[in-house]
Amino acid sequence: MQNWEVNGKTVLLRVDFNVPIKDGVIKDASRIEKSLDTIRFLLAKGAKLIVLSHLGRPLKELLPDGTIDYGKFSLAPVSEALRKSLGVNVIFAKDCAGSDTIEQLNQLKAGEILLCENTRFNKQEEKADPLWSKQLADLAEFYVNDAFGSAHREHASTATVARFFDRDHKAFGFLMKAEVDNGKKVLHDAQKPFTAILGGAKVSDKILLIENLMDRCDHILIGGGMAYTLLAAQGYRIGTSLLEKDKIDLAKELIEKAKSKGVQLVLPEDSVVAAQFSNDVPIRITQDQNIEDNEMGLDVGPKTVELFSQYILKSKTLIWNGPMGVFEMSNFASGTKAIAQAVADATSQGAYSLIGGGDSAAAINQFGLAAQVSFVSTGGGAMLELLEGKELPGVAAILD
Repeated sequence: MQNWEVNGKTVLLRVDFNVPIKDGVIKDASRIEKSLDTIRFLLAKGAKLIVLSHLGRPLKELLPDGTIDYGKFSLAPVSEALRKSLGVNVIFAKDCAGSDTIEQLNQLKAGEILLCENTRFNKQEEKADPLWSKQLADLAEFYVNDAFGSAHREHASTATVARFFDRDHKAFGFLMKAEVDNGKKVLHDAQKPFTAILGGAKVSDKILLIENLMDRCDHILIGGGMAYTLLAAQGYRIGTSLLEKDKIDLAKELIEKAKSKGVQLVLPEDSVVAAQFSNDVPIRITQDQNIEDNEMGLDVGPKTVELFSQYILKSKTLIWNGPMGVFEMSNFASGTKAIAQAVADATSQGAYSLIGGGDSAAAINQFGLAAQVSFVSTGGGAMLELLEGKELPGVAAILD
């Protein structure tokens, strides 16, 4: 992309502007801001820029009469946000690759942006329809994918369209390249000791990740709801904590596999518990791994924080994917906050740290520590699949 001559040429740019919008107001513009470097670069080179993005799931959240809620899922508010951020002319097309797009494109000048309406208003998007992908490709001479958050989807505007451009006319945007490079860095060029911190609700969601990391990590620290299935597999009492009963045998296999590979699989030594899933009930810290029958674990306790922090501070490479507890509730945020601080402290001592998107990114931002770690991913599902060792369609289509 850096070497392209695009002055006066049309560039099709796929971004991830899937931002929260309420009553026409953008509540969090961070995803827009992440792609501004790519947009500014292409505009500075004199490109005519067509910008594509999805927003939400409009075809799966229909109005009661079965029609699309065009008001709720329109990208129109984003055009004004872009105009304010960039100070350039931003034209909004009321469709995507349709008659209005063509009409507006004919008026587009070098250094200007044409933002198309939500790609997912078109059923061909999620079906990766080749005919519609060709319509998109015919709009421009170059294609750039800067939407890492959608890179794990085989959709028309994220993957199929790229295959209509040769290698000299398609590229990653700056954000996409940084995401891919940082993901590959921890998978293929990690300094030891290498520690993964995994959390979230279900062990079933992280099976492939755990198995892939076992071939790379020295330590895997597990918190969050998924820890209780592993604790139950070891015979501990977990009360009413999250439990995947059908994954008990799998949990036992993972524990044995870690032992056979010489990987330390470290589980919580205590928990912050309550009788209900609520921020308005009394809480208690357990003495050990066992939880009373009428209580549920909702955060890791201080012993676990101390233990996990010791591993984190000794590490040279860190991956964090998933919170340690229900950090959205203040009574159960301490564990996640302490682990976030430990990761930041290790980074300040020279460790490389990758925050794997999703809830982990939300947590590191909530606690004001994003600037103190090495890289915060914008793509929860995409980064998870990359770390699992899967090929991402949106990445592969650029490299083909």
